[in-house]
Amino acid sequence: MTRIKADWLANADTQRVLDLLITGGHQAFAVGGCVRNTILRVPVSDIDIASSSLPEQTMRLAKSAGIKAVPTGFDHGTVTLVVDDTPFEVTTFRRDIETDGRRAIVAFTDDIAEDARRRDFTMNALYADASGVLHDPIGGMQDLLKRRVRFIENADERIKEDNLRSLRFFRFHAQYGDPLEGLDPDALAAISNNLSGLDGLAGERVGAEMLKLLATPDPAPSLAGMSATGALMAILPGSNPQWIAPMVHLEQESGQPPDAIRRLAALGGEDPAVRWRLSRSDARKVGQLAELALGVTSVSEVAWRYGKETAWNVILTRQALSELPLPDKTEAAIERAAAAKFPLRAKDLMDHLSGPPLGAALKRAEAAWIESDFDLSKDALKDVALKEG
Repeated sequence: MTRIKADWLANADTQRVLDLLITGGHQAFAVGGCVRNTILRVPVSDIDIASSSLPEQTMRLAKSAGIKAVPTGFDHGTVTLVVDDTPFEVTTFRRDIETDGRRAIVAFTDDIAEDARRRDFTMNALYADASGVLHDPIGGMQDLLKRRVRFIENADERIKEDNLRSLRFFRFHAQYGDPLEGLDPDALAAISNNLSGLDGLAGERVGAEMLKLLATPDPAPSLAGMSATGALMAILPGSNPQWIAPMVHLEQESGQPPDAIRRLAALGGEDPAVRWRLSRSDARKVGQLAELALGVTSVSEVAWRYGKETAWNVILTRQALSELPLPDKTEAAIERAAAAKFPLRAKDLMDHLSGPPLGAALKRAEAAWIESDFDLSKDALKDVALKEG
Protein backbone atom coordinates (compact mmCIF):
# COMPACT_ATOMS: atom_id res chain seq x y z
CA MET A 1 0.00 0.00 0.00
CA THR A 2 1.45 3.35 -1.07
CA ARG A 3 0.53 6.41 0.96
CA ILE A 4 1.33 10.06 0.31
CA LYS A 5 1.80 12.72 2.95
CA ALA A 6 1.20 16.38 2.21
CA ASP A 7 0.20 19.51 4.07
CA TRP A 8 -2.57 20.23 1.57
CA LEU A 9 -4.12 16.81 2.19
CA ALA A 10 -3.86 17.04 5.98
CA ASN A 11 -5.28 20.57 5.88
CA ALA A 12 -8.57 20.89 7.76
CA ASP A 13 -10.36 22.43 4.77
CA THR A 14 -9.38 19.56 2.45
CA GLN A 15 -10.39 17.01 5.05
CA ARG A 16 -13.70 18.77 5.56
CA VAL A 17 -14.58 18.51 1.86
CA LEU A 18 -13.55 14.84 1.63
CA ASP A 19 -15.39 13.99 4.85
CA LEU A 20 -18.52 15.78 3.60
CA LEU A 21 -18.66 13.54 0.55
CA ILE A 22 -17.66 10.31 2.32
CA THR A 23 -20.14 10.68 5.19
CA GLY A 24 -22.75 11.47 2.54
CA GLY A 25 -22.27 7.92 1.27
CA HIS A 26 -19.95 8.61 -1.68
CA GLN A 27 -16.41 7.83 -2.77
CA ALA A 28 -14.09 10.85 -2.76
CA PHE A 29 -10.45 11.21 -3.76
CA ALA A 30 -7.94 13.94 -4.43
CA VAL A 31 -6.91 13.48 -8.04
CA GLY A 32 -4.61 14.65 -10.80
CA GLY A 33 -2.06 17.40 -10.41
CA CYS A 34 -2.10 17.63 -6.63
CA VAL A 35 -1.29 13.93 -6.30
CA ARG A 36 1.19 13.92 -9.18
CA ASN A 37 3.08 16.95 -7.92
CA THR A 38 3.21 15.64 -4.37
CA ILE A 39 4.89 12.46 -5.55
CA LEU A 40 7.32 14.48 -7.71
CA ARG A 41 7.92 16.88 -4.81
CA VAL A 42 6.99 19.99 -6.78
CA PRO A 43 4.57 22.70 -5.62
CA VAL A 44 0.82 22.04 -5.62
CA SER A 45 -1.42 24.89 -6.73
CA ASP A 46 -4.94 23.44 -7.05
CA ILE A 47 -6.75 20.64 -5.28
CA ASP A 48 -9.22 18.69 -7.41
CA ILE A 49 -11.59 16.11 -5.99
CA ALA A 50 -13.15 13.21 -7.89
CA SER A 51 -16.24 11.64 -6.39
CA SER A 52 -19.11 9.29 -7.06
CA SER A 53 -21.40 12.05 -5.78
CA LEU A 54 -23.61 13.51 -8.51
CA PRO A 55 -23.44 17.30 -8.94
CA GLU A 56 -26.88 17.86 -7.41
CA GLN A 57 -25.95 15.64 -4.47
CA THR A 58 -22.73 17.60 -3.94
CA MET A 59 -24.73 20.85 -3.97
CA ARG A 60 -27.18 19.51 -1.38
CA LEU A 61 -24.45 18.21 0.89
CA ALA A 62 -22.60 21.53 0.73
CA LYS A 63 -25.76 23.50 1.50
CA SER A 64 -26.55 21.32 4.52
CA ALA A 65 -22.99 21.87 5.81
CA GLY A 66 -23.04 25.61 5.25
CA ILE A 67 -20.38 25.43 2.53
CA LYS A 68 -20.58 27.72 -0.48
CA ALA A 69 -21.15 25.71 -3.67
CA VAL A 70 -20.77 27.13 -7.17
CA PRO A 71 -22.00 25.05 -10.18
CA THR A 72 -18.96 25.94 -12.30
CA GLY A 73 -19.42 23.05 -14.75
CA PHE A 74 -22.62 21.43 -13.61
CA ASP A 75 -23.45 19.62 -16.88
CA HIS A 76 -19.99 18.09 -16.90
CA GLY A 77 -20.20 17.15 -13.22
CA THR A 78 -18.15 19.93 -11.63
CA VAL A 79 -19.16 21.89 -8.54
CA THR A 80 -16.68 24.20 -6.83
CA LEU A 81 -16.86 24.16 -3.02
CA VAL A 82 -15.34 27.18 -1.28
CA VAL A 83 -14.08 26.63 2.25
CA ASP A 84 -12.42 29.59 3.99
CA ASP A 85 -11.77 31.21 0.59
CA THR A 86 -10.09 28.06 -0.75
CA PRO A 87 -11.79 26.57 -3.84
CA PHE A 88 -12.09 22.81 -4.29
CA GLU A 89 -13.33 21.53 -7.65
CA VAL A 90 -15.45 18.44 -7.02
CA THR A 91 -16.16 16.49 -10.21
CA THR A 92 -18.30 13.40 -10.52
CA PHE A 93 -16.69 10.23 -11.87
CA ARG A 94 -17.53 10.27 -15.56
CA ARG A 95 -16.96 8.68 -18.93
CA ASP A 96 -17.14 10.22 -22.38
CA ILE A 97 -20.10 9.30 -24.58
CA GLU A 98 -19.37 11.56 -27.52
CA THR A 99 -16.50 13.93 -28.40
CA ASP A 100 -15.68 16.25 -31.29
CA GLY A 101 -12.08 17.12 -30.45
CA ARG A 102 -13.03 20.24 -28.50
CA ARG A 103 -15.80 19.28 -26.09
CA ALA A 104 -17.36 16.09 -24.78
CA ILE A 105 -20.76 14.75 -23.81
CA VAL A 106 -20.29 12.77 -20.61
CA ALA A 107 -22.17 10.22 -18.56
CA PHE A 108 -21.68 9.91 -14.82
CA THR A 109 -20.48 6.70 -13.25
CA ASP A 110 -19.56 5.30 -9.86
CA ASP A 111 -16.53 3.45 -11.27
CA ILE A 112 -13.18 5.08 -10.55
CA ALA A 113 -11.53 3.00 -13.29
CA GLU A 114 -13.89 4.43 -15.91
CA ASP A 115 -13.12 7.92 -14.65
CA ALA A 116 -9.38 7.21 -14.90
CA ARG A 117 -9.59 5.92 -18.47
CA ARG A 118 -11.12 9.14 -19.82
CA ARG A 119 -8.23 11.30 -18.55
CA ASP A 120 -5.29 12.34 -20.74
CA PHE A 121 -1.98 11.00 -19.35
CA THR A 122 -1.26 8.07 -17.08
CA MET A 123 0.51 10.31 -14.56
CA ASN A 124 -2.70 12.33 -14.17
CA ALA A 125 -4.85 9.31 -13.32
CA LEU A 126 -3.63 8.92 -9.74
CA TYR A 127 -6.04 9.24 -6.82
CA ALA A 128 -5.47 9.62 -3.07
CA ASP A 129 -8.07 9.06 -0.38
CA ALA A 130 -8.43 11.17 2.75
CA SER A 131 -5.77 9.16 4.57
CA GLY A 132 -3.31 9.48 1.68
CA VAL A 133 -3.64 5.93 0.37
CA LEU A 134 -2.86 5.95 -3.34
CA HIS A 135 -5.28 4.42 -5.86
CA ASP A 136 -3.83 3.70 -9.30
CA PRO A 137 -6.51 2.18 -11.55
CA ILE A 138 -4.45 2.13 -14.74
CA GLY A 139 -0.85 1.83 -13.55
CA GLY A 140 0.17 5.45 -13.89
CA MET A 141 2.51 5.37 -10.90
CA GLN A 142 5.20 3.47 -12.80
CA ASP A 143 5.17 6.06 -15.58
CA LEU A 144 5.26 8.93 -13.12
CA LEU A 145 8.25 7.56 -11.21
CA LYS A 146 10.09 7.17 -14.51
CA ARG A 147 8.93 10.69 -15.49
CA ARG A 148 7.41 9.22 -18.64
CA VAL A 149 4.56 11.19 -20.21
CA ARG A 150 2.26 8.70 -21.89
CA PHE A 151 -1.32 8.85 -23.09
CA ILE A 152 -3.81 6.55 -21.38
CA GLU A 153 -4.37 3.38 -23.43
CA ASN A 154 -4.83 4.52 -27.07
CA ALA A 155 -3.04 7.80 -27.83
CA ASP A 156 -5.00 8.35 -31.05
CA GLU A 157 -8.33 8.07 -29.21
CA ARG A 158 -7.22 10.38 -26.39
CA ILE A 159 -6.21 13.06 -28.90
CA LYS A 160 -9.44 12.77 -30.88
CA GLU A 161 -11.34 13.38 -27.62
CA ASP A 162 -9.58 16.74 -27.21
CA ASN A 163 -7.10 18.00 -29.78
CA LEU A 164 -5.48 20.33 -27.25
CA ARG A 165 -3.96 17.19 -25.71
CA SER A 166 -1.40 17.15 -28.52
CA LEU A 167 -0.01 20.44 -27.24
CA ARG A 168 -0.42 19.44 -23.60
CA PHE A 169 1.70 16.36 -24.27
CA PHE A 170 4.68 18.52 -25.22
CA ARG A 171 4.14 20.88 -22.31
CA PHE A 172 3.89 18.01 -19.84
CA HIS A 173 7.08 16.48 -21.19
CA ALA A 174 8.87 19.80 -20.69
CA GLN A 175 7.52 20.09 -17.14
CA TYR A 176 7.62 16.52 -15.89
CA GLY A 177 9.32 14.29 -18.45
CA ASP A 178 12.78 12.76 -18.32
CA PRO A 179 14.82 14.58 -20.99
CA LEU A 180 17.19 11.62 -21.27
CA GLU A 181 14.41 9.17 -22.09
CA GLY A 182 12.94 11.28 -24.89
CA LEU A 183 9.34 11.61 -26.00
CA ASP A 184 6.99 8.65 -26.23
CA PRO A 185 7.03 7.37 -29.86
CA ASP A 186 3.39 6.23 -29.79
CA ALA A 187 2.34 9.71 -28.74
CA LEU A 188 4.44 11.36 -31.45
CA ALA A 189 2.92 9.11 -34.13
CA ALA A 190 -0.63 9.83 -32.94
CA ILE A 191 0.03 13.58 -32.83
CA SER A 192 1.45 13.49 -36.36
CA ASN A 193 -1.64 11.64 -37.57
CA ASN A 194 -4.03 14.17 -36.03
CA LEU A 195 -2.55 17.51 -37.10
CA SER A 196 -5.78 18.58 -38.80
CA GLY A 197 -7.47 18.67 -35.41
CA LEU A 198 -5.23 21.54 -34.33
CA ASP A 199 -6.88 23.80 -36.91
CA GLY A 200 -10.15 23.77 -35.00
CA LEU A 201 -8.68 24.92 -31.68
CA ALA A 202 -9.36 28.45 -30.48
CA GLY A 203 -6.32 30.69 -30.67
CA GLU A 204 -6.64 31.57 -27.00
CA ARG A 205 -6.39 27.91 -25.97
CA VAL A 206 -3.37 27.35 -28.19
CA GLY A 207 -1.68 30.50 -26.92
CA ALA A 208 -2.29 29.72 -23.26
CA GLU A 209 -0.85 26.21 -23.65
CA MET A 210 2.17 27.35 -25.66
CA LEU A 211 3.07 30.15 -23.26
CA LYS A 212 3.05 27.59 -20.43
CA LEU A 213 5.36 25.38 -22.49
CA LEU A 214 7.70 28.27 -23.34
CA ALA A 215 7.91 29.20 -19.65
CA THR A 216 9.23 25.77 -18.56
CA PRO A 217 12.90 25.51 -17.58
CA ASP A 218 13.92 23.94 -20.91
CA PRO A 219 11.29 23.68 -23.66
CA ALA A 220 13.84 22.94 -26.42
CA PRO A 221 13.37 19.12 -26.59
CA SER A 222 9.58 19.45 -26.63
CA LEU A 223 9.67 22.13 -29.33
CA ALA A 224 12.00 19.95 -31.40
CA GLY A 225 9.47 17.14 -31.05
CA MET A 226 6.67 19.49 -32.08
CA SER A 227 8.66 20.46 -35.14
CA ALA A 228 9.36 16.83 -36.06
CA THR A 229 5.66 15.89 -35.90
CA GLY A 230 4.52 18.96 -37.82
CA ALA A 231 2.53 20.29 -34.87
CA LEU A 232 4.66 23.41 -34.48
CA MET A 233 4.26 24.46 -38.11
CA ALA A 234 0.52 23.78 -37.84
CA ILE A 235 0.03 26.27 -35.02
CA LEU A 236 2.77 28.77 -35.92
CA PRO A 237 3.93 28.70 -39.56
CA GLY A 238 7.43 30.01 -40.12
CA SER A 239 8.64 29.29 -36.58
CA ASN A 240 11.97 27.59 -35.95
CA PRO A 241 12.94 26.00 -32.62
CA GLN A 242 16.67 25.83 -33.34
CA TRP A 243 17.46 28.98 -31.33
CA ILE A 244 15.62 27.93 -28.16
CA ALA A 245 18.44 25.72 -26.86
CA PRO A 246 21.00 28.56 -27.23
CA MET A 247 18.51 30.88 -25.51
CA VAL A 248 18.14 28.50 -22.55
CA HIS A 249 21.92 28.21 -22.25
CA LEU A 250 22.38 32.00 -22.27
CA GLU A 251 19.61 32.47 -19.69
CA GLN A 252 21.23 29.96 -17.36
CA GLU A 253 24.68 31.46 -17.90
CA SER A 254 23.48 34.99 -17.14
CA GLY A 255 21.15 34.05 -14.28
CA GLN A 256 18.09 35.41 -16.08
CA PRO A 257 14.81 33.59 -15.39
CA PRO A 258 12.87 31.88 -18.18
CA ASP A 259 10.56 34.24 -20.06
CA ALA A 260 7.91 32.89 -22.43
CA ILE A 261 7.65 36.04 -24.55
CA ARG A 262 11.43 36.33 -24.93
CA ARG A 263 11.54 32.72 -26.11
CA LEU A 264 8.60 33.33 -28.43
CA ALA A 265 10.56 36.15 -30.06
CA ALA A 266 13.42 33.70 -30.66
CA LEU A 267 11.01 31.06 -31.94
CA GLY A 268 9.70 33.46 -34.59
CA GLY A 269 6.77 32.63 -36.84
CA GLU A 270 3.97 34.41 -38.65
CA ASP A 271 2.21 36.84 -36.33
CA PRO A 272 1.88 34.78 -33.13
CA ALA A 273 0.11 37.71 -31.44
CA VAL A 274 -2.85 37.26 -33.78
CA ARG A 275 -2.72 33.48 -34.20
CA TRP A 276 -2.52 32.85 -30.47
CA ARG A 277 -4.74 35.77 -29.43
CA LEU A 278 -2.11 37.14 -27.09
CA SER A 279 -3.05 39.80 -24.56
CA ARG A 280 -2.34 43.37 -25.59
CA SER A 281 0.56 43.50 -23.17
CA ASP A 282 2.17 40.31 -24.49
CA ALA A 283 1.53 41.27 -28.11
CA ARG A 284 3.17 44.66 -27.56
CA LYS A 285 6.11 43.05 -25.76
CA VAL A 286 6.83 40.42 -28.42
CA GLY A 287 6.49 43.00 -31.21
CA GLN A 288 8.86 45.45 -29.51
CA LEU A 289 11.34 42.71 -28.69
CA ALA A 290 11.43 41.36 -32.23
CA GLU A 291 11.98 44.87 -33.61
CA LEU A 292 14.74 45.76 -31.16
CA ALA A 293 16.50 42.39 -31.31
CA LEU A 294 16.72 42.51 -35.08
CA GLY A 295 17.66 46.20 -35.09
CA VAL A 296 20.95 48.03 -34.56
CA THR A 297 20.18 49.98 -31.37
CA SER A 298 22.89 49.25 -28.80
CA VAL A 299 21.90 47.27 -25.73
CA SER A 300 23.09 50.15 -23.56
CA GLU A 301 20.72 52.52 -25.33
CA VAL A 302 17.91 49.99 -24.99
CA ALA A 303 18.61 49.76 -21.25
CA TRP A 304 18.55 53.55 -20.90
CA ARG A 305 15.36 54.02 -22.92
CA TYR A 306 13.34 50.96 -21.89
CA GLY A 307 14.92 49.55 -18.72
CA LYS A 308 16.93 46.53 -17.62
CA GLU A 309 14.34 43.86 -18.36
CA THR A 310 13.93 44.89 -21.97
CA ALA A 311 17.69 45.19 -22.41
CA TRP A 312 18.25 41.67 -21.13
CA ASN A 313 15.50 40.37 -23.39
CA VAL A 314 17.10 42.06 -26.39
CA ILE A 315 20.68 40.91 -25.76
CA LEU A 316 19.63 37.33 -24.98
CA THR A 317 17.51 37.17 -28.12
CA ARG A 318 20.23 38.68 -30.31
CA GLN A 319 22.92 36.36 -29.06
CA ALA A 320 20.66 33.30 -29.27
CA LEU A 321 19.75 34.08 -32.88
CA SER A 322 23.44 34.59 -33.66
CA GLU A 323 24.42 31.54 -31.58
CA LEU A 324 27.09 33.67 -29.91
CA PRO A 325 28.05 34.07 -26.22
CA LEU A 326 27.16 37.16 -24.25
CA PRO A 327 29.64 40.04 -24.57
CA ASP A 328 31.96 40.60 -21.63
CA LYS A 329 30.56 42.72 -18.79
CA THR A 330 27.03 42.67 -20.20
CA GLU A 331 25.43 42.92 -16.77
CA ALA A 332 27.56 45.89 -15.74
CA ALA A 333 26.82 47.71 -18.98
CA ILE A 334 23.06 47.20 -18.62
CA GLU A 335 23.06 48.26 -14.97
CA ARG A 336 25.08 51.41 -15.73
CA ALA A 337 22.95 52.42 -18.70
CA ALA A 338 19.63 51.81 -16.95
CA ALA A 339 20.71 54.05 -14.06
CA ALA A 340 22.06 56.87 -16.27
CA LYS A 341 20.31 60.28 -16.28
CA PHE A 342 20.63 62.58 -19.28
CA PRO A 343 21.99 65.78 -17.71
CA LEU A 344 20.91 68.29 -20.37
CA ARG A 345 17.47 69.90 -20.43
CA ALA A 346 15.70 72.14 -22.90
CA LYS A 347 15.90 75.07 -20.49
CA ASP A 348 19.71 74.84 -20.59
CA LEU A 349 19.63 75.85 -24.26
CA MET A 350 16.72 78.29 -24.34
CA ASP A 351 18.96 81.35 -24.17
CA HIS A 352 20.34 80.33 -27.54
CA LEU A 353 17.74 78.20 -29.32
CA SER A 354 13.99 77.69 -29.59
CA GLY A 355 11.48 75.73 -31.63
CA PRO A 356 12.65 72.97 -34.01
CA PRO A 357 16.36 73.95 -33.74
CA LEU A 358 16.15 73.40 -29.99
CA GLY A 359 14.68 69.93 -30.43
CA ALA A 360 17.33 69.04 -33.02
CA ALA A 361 20.10 70.25 -30.69
CA LEU A 362 18.83 68.09 -27.83
CA LYS A 363 18.73 65.08 -30.11
CA ARG A 364 22.31 65.68 -31.24
CA ALA A 365 23.46 66.03 -27.64
CA GLU A 366 21.59 62.89 -26.64
CA ALA A 367 23.19 60.89 -29.47
CA ALA A 368 26.66 62.14 -28.46
CA TRP A 369 25.98 61.25 -24.81
CA ILE A 370 24.92 57.71 -25.70
CA GLU A 371 27.92 57.36 -28.01
CA SER A 372 30.19 58.39 -25.12
CA ASP A 373 28.73 55.58 -23.02
CA PHE A 374 26.88 58.17 -20.93
CA ASP A 375 30.11 59.91 -19.90
CA LEU A 376 29.79 63.42 -21.37
CA SER A 377 29.04 66.10 -18.79
CA LYS A 378 26.30 68.68 -18.99
CA ASP A 379 28.75 71.39 -20.09
CA ALA A 380 30.25 69.14 -22.75
CA LEU A 381 26.80 68.28 -24.05
CA LYS A 382 25.83 71.92 -24.17
CA ASP A 383 28.91 72.64 -26.25
CA VAL A 384 28.01 69.82 -28.63
CA ALA A 385 24.47 71.08 -29.00
CA LEU A 386 25.41 74.72 -29.61
CA LYS A 387 28.34 74.01 -31.90
CA GLU A 388 26.20 71.90 -34.13
CA GLY A 389 23.37 74.37 -33.90
